[in-house]
Amino acid sequence: MQVGFSTLRAAGLAMAIALAPPLPAQDAGPPPPADEAETLDYLLDDTQRMTVPVSIAGRGPYDFIVDTGSERTVISHELARELGLGAGRIATVHSMTEVSRIPTVIVPGLQVGARRMDDIHAPALARRNLGAAGMLGVDSLQSQRVDFDFAREVMTITPSRQREERWDGDTIVITGRSLFGRLVLVDASVDGQRVHVIIDTGAQMTVGNGALRRALARRNQLGPIMPVSLLSVTGTRFTAEASVARRIKIGGVDIVDLPIAFADAHPFRQLRLENRPAILLGMDALRLFDRVSVDFANRRVRVMMPGTSRLDPPIRMASAAP
Repeated sequence: MQVGFSTLRAAGLAMAIALAPPLPAQDAGPPPPADEAETLDYLLDDTQRMTVPVSIAGRGPYDFIVDTGSERTVISHELARELGLGAGRIATVHSMTEVSRIPTVIVPGLQVGARRMDDIHAPALARRNLGAAGMLGVDSLQSQRVDFDFAREVMTITPSRQREERWDGDTIVITGRSLFGRLVLVDASVDGQRVHVIIDTGAQMTVGNGALRRALARRNQLGPIMPVSLLSVTGTRFTAEASVARRIKIGGVDIVDLPIAFADAHPFRQLRLENRPAILLGMDALRLFDRVSVDFANRRVRVMMPGTSRLDPPIRMASAAP
């Protein structure tokens, strides 16, 4: 299958967070019934990232970005102060630009639909840098299957043990593997160069590492370079080099003419991928499809190829991959 993308925009970036020292286990609350699927309406923020309504200790709702590229759930300073949340331990925050020591707050009763997590130690960052009241990381989504239905603008959270819903339409399943607790797709390439792919719904733009840039340059596959300004969640702005990938192949899916910003970002180091070509696949790519399902426990991604129902700016196309 082949999907095309035609525009380049500056990126909002996701982050990966590791806590030090280790924190006590977080109470996920009583599990929902095995056959229960929570369907939530989502909104798109100014950078085309998804936000869903979240309540905290019975108050809200507050808009949180759904960020599959972040290990931990994050809250804004402003909301933490408004709710009077108590101080937690110090977190080591790996943003795109740096490693920072950030205080956490203890979030009681964070609820997404019927799912509740208690006593989350969430790093607190400025709302202007997050772009929302907070971010839901994979700590809130483990053992779940998250279905992003871009055509209907809803997100469904289902236990991974539950049988998958049958989709109408042209669907492709991509199997990945777990790397330090993250879902990584390895059957992938960028302009013929094999890469590791991390699905990152918290990033507006797809980001490639320096190893990929160098590999493409050696193969004479690196297109014209242009500067792009990026903002990390810690507030640091920096300039990266962007180029257009003619063909990204992931499993049976082809994405054509997709801009990639190249940066030696800390998430690649955290996953020990700094010396292996890799990309963080952002919302610019994911929104080209009608549906995307990410199953963390079973290490599977399903995509439904685009129809004609929505998405104005990019012009999209689909055809059988060679």
